[in-house]
Amino acid sequence: MSTTQSERLRELLEPLVTSQGLDLEEIAVDSVGRKRVLRVVVDSDTGADLDAIADVSRALSAKLDETNAMGDAAYDLEVGTPGAERLLTEHRHFVRAIDRLVKFQLTEGGELVARIMEVDDEGIDVEVPGVKGRKATARRLGFPEIARARVQVEFNRKDSAGGTAGTKDKKEAEEA
Repeated sequence: MSTTQSERLRELLEPLVTSQGLDLEEIAVDSVGRKRVLRVVVDSDTGADLDAIADVSRALSAKLDETNAMGDAAYDLEVGTPGAERLLTEHRHFVRAIDRLVKFQLTEGGELVARIMEVDDEGIDVEVPGVKGRKATARRLGFPEIARARVQVEFNRKDSAGGTAGTKDKKEAEEA
């Protein structure tokens, strides 16, 4: 897909997505056999439930039909969320990942797996899990130190009350 088409679609669809209380994260047009697929990824600070996705899907479909932005050839519209192991690329993504385990690739080389505790404009405070019975340690990462960051799925995380957390992660992994 040309950058121009991507930009035009973003300009057309982003106001609709925003009016539904969601953020437009990604737009991609792919060819699958003889058919084209327009994939739209949306999210919000509180997540996007199935009703919100259905509402935005209907609104986008109507707008695309009205404007003929995809041309006359057949295409499928797929609207979804980023998934459980999402790549963190924007400040808002790091904020949404607070209390989640994240695998960081550092610009100076090396990897770090840590839980995001706080996020501000300059970087993030993380908690690095202890190894072999050692206590977790706090660390500060400036955004320039982070080459890449991806949320990790946790199936058996113990919460502070002694129960099992990560139920949301299991559900997200099953949906992805």
